[in-house]
Amino acid sequence: MPPAPKSDRTFTISELAREFDITTRTIRFYEDMGLLKPERRGQSRIFTAGDRTTIKLILRGKRLGFSLLESKEMIELYDPAEGNVTQLQTLLDKLAEKRAILAQQLEDIRVMQLELDDVERRCREALATSRPARTSKRAPKTKSNSSRTSGKKR
Repeated sequence: MPPAPKSDRTFTISELAREFDITTRTIRFYEDMGLLKPERRGQSRIFTAGDRTTIKLILRGKRLGFSLLESKEMIELYDPAEGNVTQLQTLLDKLAEKRAILAQQLEDIRVMQLELDDVERRCREALATSRPARTSKRAPKTKSNSSRTSGKKR
């Protein structure tokens, strides 16, 4: 029997979990969130090629830093009859937001690195100037001192 055409092909939850390296629990969660609407045959869930594409889009959104709700919003805007204009514009807007957030995070990291460098420099300077004072105030260790303080007999 030849394989079913791509659009007519169906998938089990286990097949999709294996393909995308996610758990079946994750897929059921996506279903609970209303992102997937598999058919039911008894207790089994039967997923379509569209469901498979939805999972792929959710995982891509996750890699881009989108929340599940943001991905859901964009998936729900899918409207090929209108050329997906609203969906694509929303995606562009969200991408611009993500870029702005990342740019701010990069700047925050740069500033933090400078602050770390400054604190490290100050610590090293303080150590360099305090070392002679520390050694002159301390009594030098001798065999008798070290054996008394450590509690060991020599």
